[in-house]
Amino acid sequence: MTEHAVAGEGPEPAGTQRAHWQQTYAAHPGMYGEQPSDPARHAAAVFHAAGARDVLELGAGHGRDALYFAREGFTVRAADFAVSGLEQLAAAARRQGVADRVTVSVLDVREPLPLPDACTDAVFAHMLLCMALSTAEIHALTAEVRRVLRPGGTFVYTVRHTGDAHFGEGLGHGDGIWEHGGFAVHFFGRELVDDLAAGWHLEEVHAFEEGALPRRLWRVTQTRPR
Repeated sequence: MTEHAVAGEGPEPAGTQRAHWQQTYAAHPGMYGEQPSDPARHAAAVFHAAGARDVLELGAGHGRDALYFAREGFTVRAADFAVSGLEQLAAAARRQGVADRVTVSVLDVREPLPLPDACTDAVFAHMLLCMALSTAEIHALTAEVRRVLRPGGTFVYTVRHTGDAHFGEGLGHGDGIWEHGGFAVHFFGRELVDDLAAGWHLEEVHAFEEGALPRRLWRVTQTRPR
């Protein structure tokens, strides 16, 4: 922790992040580019190997990964709480000729997923679980993912972890959440990953780096037991 980091101070972040992301996507259309993330490429291979046909992406943003899944032949439900990102995603799906395989929906993952039980083969979430969510909210979301997955379904998610350069930097909100540059992140320790995998088959926890900082992340692959 640096001398500039202040733990436990500042406004509660979750309520402000939706507006922040909405404004960010509006100001920077396609901010992450058109190429899929490396975790999405990994997830597509895993999903294909498991015989998955449909994918739910949580925190889809402007859609670079959701569109990749659609181009790979999956039917995709793409959800995010920022309308501006989803509008860009829908427009790109039409341009790329995959609109018939992509459905977008506005969703705040702090609420129960508005989907029936066992309705999807696979769930993908790139850096969604490590947003401004409390530990209790992360557990509740993981339980919802398990509920909507079919038995044998696969969940691939990525999170920034406590080895990241921004952990302990900026404005601390408690419960592992630190805000830097306007973006609040819940940095994961390995114990939280293991806790979330209780009742699942934990297939892999893969460490990787992304971006110029670089951000340090884990890619977690786990399956719902049959």
